[in-house]
Amino acid sequence: MTAATQALFGWSLAAALAMVAATMMLRTGRRRTAINEALHELRRPLQALALFGSSPSEPGGAVESSTRLASAALERLDLAVNGGSERSVGELVRYESMLRSAVGRWRARVALGGGSLELRWRAGEVVVDGDRAALEQAIDNLIVNAIEHGGPAIYVEGRRRAGGLCISVVDSGRDSRPQARRNSPAEVIARLSGKRRHGHGLAVVRSVAAAHGGRFFLRQGDDGTVAMIELPIDDGGARDGAT
Repeated sequence: MTAATQALFGWSLAAALAMVAATMMLRTGRRRTAINEALHELRRPLQALALFGSSPSEPGGAVESSTRLASAALERLDLAVNGGSERSVGELVRYESMLRSAVGRWRARVALGGGSLELRWRAGEVVVDGDRAALEQAIDNLIVNAIEHGGPAIYVEGRRRAGGLCISVVDSGRDSRPQARRNSPAEVIARLSGKRRHGHGLAVVRSVAAAHGGRFFLRQGDDGTVAMIELPIDDGGARDGAT
């Protein structure tokens, strides 16, 4: 059994139990929204583990990072179900490394549909002070949104703008996909798994951007979608503890 398979089995079991408990406790209002968003964020890393086909030694460690994100999502789900205060987590995060890890997590998913996913980093060394797991979840949501609702050619771009960091996830447009790709295994998985339902992901992105003093923008057109997060950066902070 491969490392990816072992990780998937363990997290699938934990996730299944957590999802059953959460479903039984769903109520109206804020608690229902919080539980639904937590369930949504738990599905993302489990999907990445299920479709992970590269070596776990890939830069960023796709299995390791997906497992870590699943753990963070389970903690959030536990808080949504059982109550309590969410921990304030802050650390210095090397954004380029984080984006490379995110691209590594989703390359297998993009390849399944015959598409491409690349990183275009043009911001030099950038450190962001914030919650790494939350920032990773936001990027994952934008990448998966592009995979599920956009065109096959996707790129993630990082560049500086007015003293801050601008992260864009850009796709080539849904209508650009050949008919064969519209009926690809990835599209079939989308229909069977209910991935067409959306809204929680972008709500999470907006919340994460705002919590880090930033903003989120979305531009949709026939030629594709541009989803962009602007964040303040730590140009003068210590780098030794950055991850």
